[in-house]
Amino acid sequence: MKKGTIRFASLLFICFTSTAMFAQLTSPKIDALMEDALKKFKVAGASIAIVKDGKVIHQKGYGVASIETKKPVNEYTNFQIASNSKAFTTAALSILEDEGKLKWTDKVKNYIPEFKMYNDYVTENFNIQDLLTHRSGLGLGVGDLMFFPDGSDFTIKDVVTSFQHFKPVSAFRTKFDYDNLLYIVAGELIAKVSGMSYEEFVQKRIIEPLQMKNSFAGSSLIKDKNSFAVSHSSESGTIKTIAGLDVQINSAAGGIYSNVADMSQWMLVCLNKGQYGAELKTTLFSSKNHSEMWRIHTVEEADPNPRYNSHFSGYGLGWGISDAKGNLKVSHTGGLPGMLSIVTMYPDLNLGIVIFTNTENGGGGLFTAVTNTISDSYLGLDDFGWTDKIVGWMQQGRDTGDDVTKKVWEKVKSSKAVKVKNEDFIGVYADKWFGEIEVFEKNKQLWFKSYRSPKLNGPMAFYNANTFAIKWEYQAMNCDAFAMFTLDETGKAQSILMKGISPNIDFSFDFQDLDLKRVNK
Repeated sequence: MKKGTIRFASLLFICFTSTAMFAQLTSPKIDALMEDALKKFKVAGASIAIVKDGKVIHQKGYGVASIETKKPVNEYTNFQIASNSKAFTTAALSILEDEGKLKWTDKVKNYIPEFKMYNDYVTENFNIQDLLTHRSGLGLGVGDLMFFPDGSDFTIKDVVTSFQHFKPVSAFRTKFDYDNLLYIVAGELIAKVSGMSYEEFVQKRIIEPLQMKNSFAGSSLIKDKNSFAVSHSSESGTIKTIAGLDVQINSAAGGIYSNVADMSQWMLVCLNKGQYGAELKTTLFSSKNHSEMWRIHTVEEADPNPRYNSHFSGYGLGWGISDAKGNLKVSHTGGLPGMLSIVTMYPDLNLGIVIFTNTENGGGGLFTAVTNTISDSYLGLDDFGWTDKIVGWMQQGRDTGDDVTKKVWEKVKSSKAVKVKNEDFIGVYADKWFGEIEVFEKNKQLWFKSYRSPKLNGPMAFYNANTFAIKWEYQAMNCDAFAMFTLDETGKAQSILMKGISPNIDFSFDFQDLDLKRVNK
Protein backbone atom coordinates (compact mmCIF):
# COMPACT_ATOMS: atom_id res chain seq x y z
CA MET A 1 0.00 0.00 0.00
CA LYS A 2 2.75 2.23 0.82
CA LYS A 3 5.19 4.02 -0.66
CA GLY A 4 6.71 4.51 -3.62
CA THR A 5 10.18 5.19 -2.35
CA ILE A 6 13.17 3.24 -1.05
CA ARG A 7 15.18 4.87 1.71
CA PHE A 8 18.61 4.32 0.25
CA ALA A 9 17.64 6.11 -2.98
CA SER A 10 19.27 9.31 -1.75
CA LEU A 11 22.61 7.52 -1.78
CA LEU A 12 22.43 7.25 -5.55
CA PHE A 13 23.55 10.88 -5.80
CA ILE A 14 27.17 9.81 -5.60
CA CYS A 15 27.17 7.97 -8.95
CA PHE A 16 29.09 9.42 -11.87
CA THR A 17 29.00 8.82 -15.59
CA SER A 18 31.62 6.73 -17.32
CA THR A 19 32.51 6.98 -20.99
CA ALA A 20 32.45 3.18 -21.37
CA MET A 21 29.16 1.78 -22.64
CA PHE A 22 27.68 -1.70 -22.82
CA ALA A 23 25.11 -3.44 -24.97
CA GLN A 24 21.51 -4.21 -24.09
CA LEU A 25 21.36 -7.30 -21.90
CA THR A 26 20.49 -10.68 -23.40
CA SER A 27 18.21 -13.12 -21.55
CA PRO A 28 21.16 -15.23 -20.28
CA LYS A 29 22.75 -12.07 -18.87
CA ILE A 30 19.47 -11.07 -17.22
CA ASP A 31 19.26 -14.56 -15.71
CA ALA A 32 22.77 -14.18 -14.28
CA LEU A 33 21.96 -10.68 -13.01
CA MET A 34 18.81 -11.87 -11.23
CA GLU A 35 20.46 -14.94 -9.71
CA ASP A 36 23.37 -12.86 -8.43
CA ALA A 37 21.05 -10.24 -6.95
CA LEU A 38 18.83 -12.91 -5.37
CA LYS A 39 21.83 -14.28 -3.49
CA LYS A 40 23.47 -11.01 -2.50
CA PHE A 41 20.28 -9.31 -1.31
CA LYS A 42 19.09 -12.45 0.51
CA VAL A 43 15.77 -12.65 -1.34
CA ALA A 44 13.72 -15.85 -1.45
CA GLY A 45 12.11 -15.30 -4.84
CA ALA A 46 11.56 -12.77 -7.60
CA SER A 47 10.18 -12.44 -11.12
CA ILE A 48 10.76 -10.05 -13.99
CA ALA A 49 9.21 -9.12 -17.33
CA ILE A 50 10.52 -6.77 -19.98
CA VAL A 51 8.52 -5.37 -22.89
CA LYS A 52 10.16 -3.61 -25.83
CA ASP A 53 8.64 -2.21 -29.02
CA GLY A 54 5.26 -3.75 -28.29
CA LYS A 55 6.51 -7.25 -27.50
CA VAL A 56 7.41 -9.24 -24.40
CA ILE A 57 11.11 -9.99 -24.76
CA HIS A 58 11.82 -11.58 -21.38
CA GLN A 59 9.68 -12.91 -18.54
CA LYS A 60 10.80 -15.39 -15.92
CA GLY A 61 10.81 -16.31 -12.25
CA TYR A 62 13.77 -16.97 -9.95
CA GLY A 63 14.17 -18.50 -6.51
CA VAL A 64 11.24 -19.84 -4.52
CA ALA A 65 7.73 -18.65 -3.70
CA SER A 66 8.23 -20.01 -0.18
CA ILE A 67 11.34 -21.26 1.57
CA GLU A 68 9.11 -23.79 3.31
CA THR A 69 7.49 -25.40 0.26
CA LYS A 70 10.46 -24.70 -2.07
CA LYS A 71 7.97 -24.12 -4.88
CA PRO A 72 9.84 -22.23 -7.62
CA VAL A 73 8.77 -18.78 -8.80
CA ASN A 74 7.75 -18.52 -12.45
CA GLU A 75 6.27 -15.77 -14.58
CA TYR A 76 2.77 -16.71 -13.40
CA THR A 77 3.51 -16.64 -9.66
CA ASN A 78 1.28 -14.02 -8.07
CA PHE A 79 2.59 -11.31 -5.78
CA GLN A 80 0.94 -8.41 -4.02
CA ILE A 81 1.83 -5.44 -6.20
CA ALA A 82 1.24 -3.02 -3.29
CA SER A 83 1.37 0.64 -4.33
CA ASN A 84 1.61 -0.24 -8.00
CA SER A 85 -2.15 -0.66 -7.52
CA LYS A 86 -2.42 3.13 -7.46
CA ALA A 87 -1.99 3.39 -11.23
CA PHE A 88 -4.97 1.04 -11.68
CA THR A 89 -6.97 3.40 -9.47
CA THR A 90 -6.11 6.42 -11.59
CA ALA A 91 -6.84 4.42 -14.75
CA ALA A 92 -10.27 3.52 -13.30
CA LEU A 93 -10.98 7.20 -12.65
CA SER A 94 -9.78 8.01 -16.17
CA ILE A 95 -12.32 5.57 -17.58
CA LEU A 96 -15.09 7.21 -15.56
CA GLU A 97 -13.91 10.66 -16.66
CA ASP A 98 -13.89 9.54 -20.30
CA GLU A 99 -17.50 8.41 -19.85
CA GLY A 100 -18.52 11.79 -18.44
CA LYS A 101 -19.38 10.37 -15.03
CA LEU A 102 -16.97 12.67 -13.20
CA LYS A 103 -14.50 15.49 -13.77
CA TRP A 104 -10.98 15.61 -12.35
CA THR A 105 -11.76 18.97 -10.72
CA ASP A 106 -14.96 17.75 -9.03
CA LYS A 107 -14.98 18.29 -5.27
CA VAL A 108 -14.63 15.12 -3.22
CA LYS A 109 -17.28 16.23 -0.73
CA ASN A 110 -19.87 16.28 -3.51
CA TYR A 111 -19.48 12.50 -3.79
CA ILE A 112 -18.61 11.71 -0.18
CA PRO A 113 -20.32 14.32 2.06
CA GLU A 114 -18.72 12.99 5.24
CA PHE A 115 -15.21 13.67 3.87
CA LYS A 116 -13.63 16.39 5.97
CA MET A 117 -10.07 17.72 5.98
CA TYR A 118 -8.16 19.61 8.67
CA ASN A 119 -9.76 22.98 7.85
CA ASP A 120 -12.83 24.22 5.99
CA TYR A 121 -10.97 25.77 3.07
CA VAL A 122 -9.17 22.53 2.23
CA THR A 123 -12.37 20.52 2.63
CA GLU A 124 -14.28 22.85 0.30
CA ASN A 125 -11.58 22.86 -2.37
CA PHE A 126 -10.28 19.29 -2.22
CA ASN A 127 -10.83 17.75 -5.65
CA ILE A 128 -10.44 14.28 -7.13
CA GLN A 129 -6.89 14.90 -8.35
CA ASP A 130 -5.91 16.03 -4.85
CA LEU A 131 -6.68 12.47 -3.70
CA LEU A 132 -4.04 11.14 -6.09
CA THR A 133 -1.12 13.57 -6.04
CA HIS A 134 0.28 13.51 -2.48
CA ARG A 135 -0.07 17.28 -1.97
CA SER A 136 -2.71 17.39 0.76
CA GLY A 137 -0.50 19.21 3.28
CA LEU A 138 -0.49 16.17 5.56
CA GLY A 139 2.69 14.31 6.50
CA LEU A 140 4.37 11.23 5.05
CA GLY A 141 2.29 8.07 5.52
CA VAL A 142 -0.23 9.83 7.71
CA GLY A 143 -2.77 7.46 9.26
CA ASP A 144 -1.15 4.28 7.90
CA LEU A 145 -1.10 2.96 11.46
CA MET A 146 -4.74 2.06 10.88
CA PHE A 147 -3.46 -0.82 8.72
CA PHE A 148 0.16 -1.41 9.78
CA PRO A 149 0.44 -3.97 11.19
CA ASP A 150 -2.51 -5.93 9.84
CA GLY A 151 -5.44 -7.17 11.89
CA SER A 152 -7.04 -3.86 12.85
CA ASP A 153 -10.79 -3.17 12.67
CA PHE A 154 -10.79 0.26 11.02
CA THR A 155 -13.51 0.86 8.41
CA ILE A 156 -13.88 3.04 5.33
CA LYS A 157 -15.90 5.47 7.47
CA ASP A 158 -12.98 5.72 9.89
CA VAL A 159 -10.64 6.56 7.00
CA VAL A 160 -12.94 9.12 5.36
CA THR A 161 -13.51 10.99 8.63
CA SER A 162 -9.94 10.76 9.96
CA PHE A 163 -8.32 13.62 8.04
CA GLN A 164 -9.91 16.35 10.17
CA HIS A 165 -7.87 15.09 13.13
CA PHE A 166 -4.41 15.21 11.52
CA LYS A 167 -2.17 18.24 11.75
CA PRO A 168 -0.84 19.55 8.41
CA VAL A 169 2.92 19.79 7.92
CA SER A 170 2.81 22.05 4.87
CA ALA A 171 0.41 24.34 3.02
CA PHE A 172 -2.22 22.71 0.81
CA ARG A 173 -0.91 21.80 -2.68
CA THR A 174 2.64 23.00 -2.02
CA LYS A 175 4.65 19.91 -1.02
CA PHE A 176 4.91 16.20 -1.87
CA ASP A 177 4.28 13.83 1.06
CA TYR A 178 3.35 10.28 0.13
CA ASP A 179 -0.14 9.27 1.24
CA ASN A 180 -2.07 5.99 1.18
CA LEU A 181 -5.33 6.87 2.91
CA LEU A 182 -6.45 9.36 0.27
CA TYR A 183 -6.20 6.63 -2.37
CA ILE A 184 -8.58 4.57 -0.24
CA VAL A 185 -10.98 7.52 -0.41
CA ALA A 186 -10.49 7.50 -4.20
CA GLY A 187 -11.51 3.84 -4.24
CA GLU A 188 -14.67 4.68 -2.32
CA LEU A 189 -15.42 7.47 -4.78
CA ILE A 190 -15.07 5.01 -7.70
CA ALA A 191 -17.55 2.70 -5.95
CA LYS A 192 -20.09 5.50 -5.47
CA VAL A 193 -19.83 6.73 -9.07
CA SER A 194 -19.77 3.32 -10.77
CA GLY A 195 -22.33 1.56 -8.60
CA MET A 196 -20.01 -1.38 -7.99
CA SER A 197 -17.18 -1.99 -5.55
CA TYR A 198 -13.69 -0.75 -6.41
CA GLU A 199 -12.57 -4.36 -6.80
CA GLU A 200 -15.42 -5.26 -9.13
CA PHE A 201 -14.87 -2.18 -11.29
CA VAL A 202 -11.12 -2.73 -11.74
CA GLN A 203 -11.61 -6.45 -12.36
CA LYS A 204 -14.35 -5.98 -14.98
CA ARG A 205 -13.17 -2.78 -16.65
CA ILE A 206 -9.38 -3.17 -16.62
CA ILE A 207 -8.09 -6.62 -15.68
CA GLU A 208 -10.54 -8.71 -17.73
CA PRO A 209 -10.38 -6.62 -20.94
CA LEU A 210 -6.57 -6.77 -20.87
CA GLN A 211 -6.77 -10.54 -20.38
CA MET A 212 -4.73 -10.40 -17.19
CA LYS A 213 -6.15 -13.85 -16.51
CA ASN A 214 -4.51 -14.54 -13.16
CA SER A 215 -4.70 -11.06 -11.60
CA PHE A 216 -7.12 -9.98 -8.90
CA ALA A 217 -8.23 -6.52 -7.78
CA GLY A 218 -8.42 -7.65 -4.16
CA SER A 219 -8.24 -10.74 -1.98
CA SER A 220 -12.04 -11.13 -1.92
CA LEU A 221 -11.89 -12.25 -5.58
CA ILE A 222 -9.28 -14.98 -5.01
CA LYS A 223 -10.41 -18.59 -4.79
CA ASP A 224 -7.07 -20.41 -4.91
CA LYS A 225 -3.76 -19.12 -3.56
CA ASN A 226 -1.61 -22.06 -4.61
CA SER A 227 0.18 -19.92 -7.17
CA PHE A 228 0.93 -17.12 -4.71
CA ALA A 229 4.28 -16.07 -3.31
CA VAL A 230 4.69 -15.97 0.48
CA SER A 231 6.06 -12.97 2.38
CA HIS A 232 9.57 -13.27 3.84
CA SER A 233 12.01 -11.14 5.80
CA SER A 234 15.79 -11.18 6.04
CA GLU A 235 15.83 -8.71 8.95
CA SER A 236 17.41 -11.30 11.27
CA GLY A 237 20.18 -12.13 8.79
CA THR A 238 18.50 -15.30 7.53
CA ILE A 239 15.42 -15.53 5.35
CA LYS A 240 12.23 -16.36 7.25
CA THR A 241 8.55 -16.42 6.30
CA ILE A 242 6.44 -13.67 7.88
CA ALA A 243 2.76 -12.81 7.99
CA GLY A 244 1.74 -10.70 5.03
CA LEU A 245 -0.82 -7.91 5.02
CA ASP A 246 -4.24 -8.55 3.53
CA VAL A 247 -5.72 -5.17 2.56
CA GLN A 248 -9.20 -5.23 4.11
CA ILE A 249 -11.11 -2.04 3.20
CA ASN A 250 -10.61 -1.50 -0.52
CA SER A 251 -7.66 -2.22 -2.73
CA ALA A 252 -7.22 1.24 -4.26
CA ALA A 253 -3.99 2.08 -2.41
CA GLY A 254 -2.25 -1.28 -2.60
CA GLY A 255 -4.44 -4.38 -2.71
CA ILE A 256 -4.05 -5.81 -6.22
CA TYR A 257 -2.45 -9.23 -6.86
CA SER A 258 -0.71 -9.96 -10.16
CA ASN A 259 2.22 -11.63 -11.88
CA VAL A 260 4.80 -10.40 -14.36
CA ALA A 261 3.15 -12.14 -17.32
CA ASP A 262 -0.08 -10.24 -16.71
CA MET A 263 1.73 -7.01 -15.86
CA SER A 264 3.38 -7.15 -19.28
CA GLN A 265 -0.08 -6.51 -20.72
CA TRP A 266 -0.55 -3.61 -18.32
CA MET A 267 2.75 -2.02 -19.36
CA LEU A 268 1.89 -2.45 -23.04
CA VAL A 269 -1.44 -0.64 -22.73
CA CYS A 270 0.25 2.15 -20.79
CA LEU A 271 3.02 2.50 -23.38
CA ASN A 272 0.37 2.48 -26.12
CA LYS A 273 -1.48 5.41 -24.51
CA GLY A 274 -4.53 3.39 -23.56
CA GLN A 275 -4.82 1.34 -26.76
CA TYR A 276 -4.74 -2.47 -26.83
CA GLY A 277 -5.91 -5.52 -28.74
CA ALA A 278 -5.63 -6.40 -32.41
CA GLU A 279 -3.95 -3.54 -34.25
CA LEU A 280 -4.48 -1.41 -31.11
CA LYS A 281 -8.06 -0.64 -32.12
CA THR A 282 -9.57 -0.96 -28.62
CA THR A 283 -9.39 1.85 -26.07
CA LEU A 284 -9.10 1.34 -22.31
CA PHE A 285 -8.70 5.03 -21.49
CA SER A 286 -8.32 8.05 -23.76
CA SER A 287 -5.06 9.54 -24.97
CA LYS A 288 -6.14 12.75 -23.22
CA ASN A 289 -6.34 11.01 -19.85
CA HIS A 290 -3.19 9.04 -20.53
CA SER A 291 -1.45 12.41 -20.81
CA GLU A 292 -3.19 13.58 -17.63
CA MET A 293 -1.88 10.59 -15.69
CA TRP A 294 1.63 11.07 -17.07
CA ARG A 295 1.75 14.82 -16.42
CA ILE A 296 3.51 16.25 -13.36
CA HIS A 297 0.94 17.51 -10.86
CA THR A 298 3.19 17.73 -7.81
CA VAL A 299 6.73 18.97 -8.38
CA GLU A 300 9.67 17.31 -6.63
CA GLU A 301 13.42 17.90 -6.73
CA ALA A 302 15.12 16.53 -9.81
CA ASP A 303 17.72 13.81 -9.23
CA PRO A 304 21.09 15.59 -8.88
CA ASN A 305 22.95 12.45 -9.96
CA PRO A 306 24.96 13.53 -13.04
CA ARG A 307 24.83 9.99 -14.41
CA TYR A 308 21.32 10.55 -15.75
CA ASN A 309 21.38 14.30 -16.48
CA SER A 310 17.85 14.64 -15.08
CA HIS A 311 16.04 17.97 -15.42
CA PHE A 312 12.69 17.38 -13.73
CA SER A 313 10.89 15.10 -11.29
CA GLY A 314 7.41 14.95 -9.87
CA TYR A 315 4.27 12.91 -9.32
CA GLY A 316 1.50 12.47 -11.86
CA LEU A 317 -1.64 10.46 -11.17
CA GLY A 318 -0.42 7.19 -9.70
CA TRP A 319 2.99 7.52 -11.36
CA GLY A 320 6.36 9.12 -10.65
CA ILE A 321 7.53 11.22 -13.62
CA SER A 322 11.14 12.14 -14.36
CA ASP A 323 13.73 12.07 -17.13
CA ALA A 324 17.00 10.21 -17.74
CA LYS A 325 19.49 11.03 -20.48
CA GLY A 326 16.81 12.97 -22.34
CA ASN A 327 14.20 10.20 -22.08
CA LEU A 328 10.92 10.39 -20.21
CA LYS A 329 10.81 7.94 -17.30
CA VAL A 330 7.53 6.80 -15.71
CA SER A 331 7.76 4.58 -12.65
CA HIS A 332 6.39 3.50 -9.29
CA THR A 333 7.41 1.20 -6.48
CA GLY A 334 5.30 -0.65 -3.96
CA GLY A 335 5.80 -2.28 -0.61
CA LEU A 336 3.84 -4.37 1.86
CA PRO A 337 5.35 -6.65 4.52
CA GLY A 338 7.59 -8.99 2.53
CA MET A 339 6.19 -7.91 -0.86
CA LEU A 340 8.04 -5.31 -2.92
CA SER A 341 7.51 -4.31 -6.54
CA ILE A 342 8.63 -1.86 -9.21
CA VAL A 343 7.28 -0.86 -12.61
CA THR A 344 9.49 1.32 -14.80
CA MET A 345 8.75 2.54 -18.31
CA TYR A 346 10.65 4.65 -20.82
CA PRO A 347 8.01 5.58 -23.41
CA ASP A 348 10.59 7.25 -25.68
CA LEU A 349 12.38 3.89 -25.85
CA ASN A 350 9.12 1.90 -25.90
CA LEU A 351 10.55 -0.04 -22.95
CA GLY A 352 8.92 -1.39 -19.80
CA ILE A 353 10.35 -3.39 -16.87
CA VAL A 354 8.43 -4.95 -13.98
CA ILE A 355 10.00 -6.81 -11.03
CA PHE A 356 8.28 -8.49 -8.07
CA THR A 357 10.04 -9.77 -4.95
CA ASN A 358 8.85 -11.57 -1.82
CA THR A 359 11.41 -10.57 0.82
CA GLU A 360 11.45 -7.54 3.11
CA ASN A 361 14.64 -5.47 3.13
CA GLY A 362 16.51 -7.10 0.27
CA GLY A 363 13.65 -7.04 -2.21
CA GLY A 364 13.85 -3.30 -2.69
CA GLY A 365 17.57 -3.47 -3.24
CA LEU A 366 17.17 -6.23 -5.81
CA PHE A 367 14.53 -4.49 -7.86
CA THR A 368 16.47 -1.21 -7.83
CA ALA A 369 19.77 -2.79 -8.86
CA VAL A 370 18.30 -4.96 -11.61
CA THR A 371 16.04 -2.24 -13.02
CA ASN A 372 18.89 0.27 -13.07
CA THR A 373 21.26 -2.18 -14.76
CA ILE A 374 18.77 -3.08 -17.50
CA SER A 375 17.67 0.53 -17.99
CA ASP A 376 21.29 1.67 -18.22
CA SER A 377 21.92 -0.78 -21.02
CA TYR A 378 19.15 0.83 -23.07
CA LEU A 379 20.26 4.34 -22.14
CA GLY A 380 23.75 3.60 -23.47
CA LEU A 381 25.44 3.84 -20.08
CA ASP A 382 28.27 1.82 -18.59
CA ASP A 383 27.80 -1.16 -16.30
CA PHE A 384 27.91 0.60 -12.95
CA GLY A 385 27.87 -2.54 -10.78
CA TRP A 386 24.59 -1.56 -9.14
CA THR A 387 24.10 -4.79 -7.20
CA ASP A 388 27.33 -4.63 -5.24
CA LYS A 389 27.03 -0.89 -4.65
CA ILE A 390 23.48 -1.05 -3.33
CA VAL A 391 24.30 -4.08 -1.15
CA GLY A 392 27.01 -1.94 0.45
CA TRP A 393 24.79 1.11 0.88
CA MET A 394 22.01 -0.95 2.42
CA GLN A 395 24.42 -2.61 4.83
CA GLN A 396 25.68 0.81 5.86
CA GLY A 397 22.10 1.95 6.49
CA ARG A 398 21.32 -1.18 8.49
CA ASP A 399 24.47 -0.78 10.56
CA THR A 400 23.56 2.82 11.38
CA GLY A 401 20.04 1.86 12.37
CA ASP A 402 21.21 -1.16 14.34
CA ASP A 403 23.65 1.04 16.23
CA VAL A 404 20.86 3.39 17.26
CA THR A 405 18.51 0.64 18.40
CA LYS A 406 21.30 -1.26 20.14
CA LYS A 407 22.12 1.80 22.26
CA VAL A 408 18.44 2.24 23.15
CA TRP A 409 18.09 -1.30 24.45
CA GLU A 410 21.45 -1.11 26.21
CA LYS A 411 20.19 1.98 28.04
CA VAL A 412 16.97 0.15 28.88
CA LYS A 413 19.01 -2.71 30.34
CA SER A 414 21.18 -0.38 32.38
CA SER A 415 18.08 1.38 33.74
CA LYS A 416 16.43 -1.71 35.15
CA ALA A 417 17.25 -0.65 38.68
CA VAL A 418 15.18 2.54 38.30
CA LYS A 419 12.00 2.24 40.31
CA VAL A 420 8.87 3.13 38.36
CA LYS A 421 5.50 3.78 40.00
CA ASN A 422 3.46 1.76 37.54
CA GLU A 423 0.20 3.12 38.92
CA ASP A 424 1.11 6.62 37.70
CA PHE A 425 1.06 5.42 34.08
CA ILE A 426 -1.66 2.76 34.10
CA GLY A 427 -4.87 3.80 32.37
CA VAL A 428 -6.77 4.17 29.12
CA TYR A 429 -5.68 6.81 26.61
CA ALA A 430 -7.45 7.84 23.41
CA ASP A 431 -6.48 9.42 20.11
CA LYS A 432 -9.16 11.02 17.92
CA TRP A 433 -8.39 8.91 14.83
CA PHE A 434 -6.68 5.83 16.27
CA GLY A 435 -9.04 5.19 19.17
CA GLU A 436 -8.22 3.85 22.61
CA ILE A 437 -5.12 2.14 23.94
CA GLU A 438 -4.45 0.84 27.42
CA VAL A 439 -1.37 0.89 29.58
CA PHE A 440 -1.69 -1.89 32.14
CA GLU A 441 0.41 -4.02 34.45
CA LYS A 442 1.41 -7.59 33.60
CA ASN A 443 3.80 -9.52 35.82
CA LYS A 444 4.73 -6.24 37.53
CA GLN A 445 5.73 -4.69 34.20
CA LEU A 446 3.90 -2.03 32.20
CA TRP A 447 2.33 -3.19 28.92
CA PHE A 448 0.84 -1.30 26.01
CA LYS A 449 -2.07 -2.56 23.94
CA SER A 450 -4.22 -1.01 21.24
CA TYR A 451 -7.91 -1.82 21.33
CA ARG A 452 -8.35 -1.45 17.55
CA SER A 453 -5.00 -2.78 16.31
CA PRO A 454 -4.35 -5.83 18.48
CA LYS A 455 -0.87 -6.61 17.12
CA LEU A 456 0.34 -3.35 18.68
CA ASN A 457 0.77 -5.04 22.01
CA GLY A 458 3.91 -5.42 24.07
CA PRO A 459 5.95 -4.74 27.21
CA MET A 460 7.08 -1.23 28.10
CA ALA A 461 10.56 -0.79 29.57
CA PHE A 462 11.81 2.35 31.30
CA TYR A 463 14.22 4.29 29.07
CA ASN A 464 14.73 7.78 30.46
CA ALA A 465 12.78 10.45 32.35
CA ASN A 466 9.13 9.87 31.33
CA THR A 467 9.97 7.81 28.25
CA PHE A 468 9.47 4.06 27.81
CA ALA A 469 10.59 1.74 25.00
CA ILE A 470 7.99 -0.70 23.68
CA LYS A 471 9.03 -4.07 22.27
CA TRP A 472 6.02 -5.17 20.24
CA GLU A 473 5.01 -8.81 20.17
CA TYR A 474 4.67 -8.18 16.43
CA GLN A 475 8.20 -8.45 15.02
CA ALA A 476 7.58 -9.17 11.32
CA MET A 477 8.76 -5.62 10.62
CA ASN A 478 11.12 -3.35 12.51
CA CYS A 479 8.68 -1.06 14.31
CA ASP A 480 9.44 -0.88 18.06
CA ALA A 481 8.51 2.50 19.50
CA PHE A 482 9.05 5.08 22.23
CA ALA A 483 6.15 6.20 24.41
CA MET A 484 6.72 9.62 25.98
CA PHE A 485 4.39 10.55 28.83
CA THR A 486 3.46 13.98 30.13
CA LEU A 487 2.62 14.17 33.84
CA ASP A 488 0.45 16.44 35.95
CA GLU A 489 1.60 18.17 39.12
CA THR A 490 1.06 14.97 41.16
CA GLY A 491 3.19 12.87 38.82
CA LYS A 492 0.25 11.09 37.20
CA ALA A 493 0.48 10.55 33.42
CA GLN A 494 -2.00 12.55 31.36
CA SER A 495 -0.97 12.00 27.75
CA ILE A 496 1.36 10.04 25.48
CA LEU A 497 3.35 10.99 22.37
CA MET A 498 5.10 8.28 20.37
CA LYS A 499 7.75 7.76 17.72
CA GLY A 500 9.64 4.87 16.18
CA ILE A 501 12.95 3.82 17.72
CA SER A 502 14.87 2.79 14.64
CA PRO A 503 15.77 5.39 11.98
CA ASN A 504 15.02 2.61 9.47
CA ILE A 505 11.41 2.14 10.59
CA ASP A 506 8.96 1.98 7.69
CA PHE A 507 7.11 5.29 7.34
CA SER A 508 3.73 3.56 7.52
CA PHE A 509 4.28 3.13 11.25
CA ASP A 510 3.33 6.78 11.81
CA PHE A 511 3.41 6.72 15.61
CA GLN A 512 4.36 10.40 15.56
CA ASP A 513 0.84 11.29 14.40
CA LEU A 514 -0.74 9.96 17.60
CA ASP A 515 -1.89 12.34 20.34
CA LEU A 516 -3.10 10.09 23.13
CA LYS A 517 -4.97 11.70 26.04
CA ARG A 518 -5.96 10.00 29.29
CA VAL A 519 -9.59 8.89 29.39
CA ASN A 520 -11.29 8.92 32.78
CA LYS A 521 -13.09 5.62 33.14
